[in-house]
Amino acid sequence: MALHMLGKDPESPEGKSPTVYYDDATGNYLLQGWKVLDSERLAQMDIPEHETVIEFPRRMMQFFPEVTGGS
Repeated sequence: MALHMLGKDPESPEGKSPTVYYDDATGNYLLQGWKVLDSERLAQMDIPEHETVIEFPRRMMQFFPEVTGGS
């Protein structure tokens, strides 16, 4: 398995987050973003115990191959 970094948020102050990764073993994306801690927003979702929610800026969509026409 290898993770491939597809892109980091160009507006991140220190270039650390958010980040899009691709896992070539599973074909899935891994997203690094800001933890959602706002109880009002979390209460509007049905989140299983084994999952979490991150916030991810729209500008990061540019790194998904499906959006750019790449593979």
